[in-house]
Amino acid sequence: MAYFLGLTLLAYLLGSIPFGLMVSRVLGGPDPRGLGSGNLGTANLYRLLGWKAGGLTLLGDILKGTLPVLLAGFWLTSLGAWKESAVAVVAGAAVIGHIFPLYLKFKGGKGVATTFGVVAALAPGAALNLVLVYLMALAWTRIFSLSALICAWLLPVAVGLFSDSKAYLLLAAGLSGLILVCHRENLERLFKGEEPRI
Repeated sequence: MAYFLGLTLLAYLLGSIPFGLMVSRVLGGPDPRGLGSGNLGTANLYRLLGWKAGGLTLLGDILKGTLPVLLAGFWLTSLGAWKESAVAVVAGAAVIGHIFPLYLKFKGGKGVATTFGVVAALAPGAALNLVLVYLMALAWTRIFSLSALICAWLLPVAVGLFSDSKAYLLLAAGLSGLILVCHRENLERLFKGEEPRI
């Protein structure tokens, strides 16, 4: 139980690390929170500072989801039948940390990349297929947010197809809903035809 609580806290703290802000500062850029969409995610960093900033932010945000899940999978084997549920809680804590970061007064990103990092560790087949869907949607629409929303809608389906775990499926459904809620402003702009394209 101590390992479980410690890993859950660690996952939240790792999730809270604002890689977008750190990357921008290292590259001598502005505070992303005050420009573009105001988001610290990959898309806004790409728009403000280019592919290098966007790529580094993406990598950091993915690892925030992957590392805690891998650690939990290794350290929580003693929980037996409860292991998958415990790992799902740790994974959820990482994404919640990204969306509600301790270090930024609980105002963070939208959880897409960190959720992908979680799924990559829990169900690699699902993650691979979601990447393909994302790239095809992006090539077709040229809109980052719409591509992410399509993947969010398909997240529970993908995890259900590539994992037998009910705990992971429940996690996927919860993260899908959370991502959709975080994109409510994007949805409004999409319906108005005002969402920016690449």
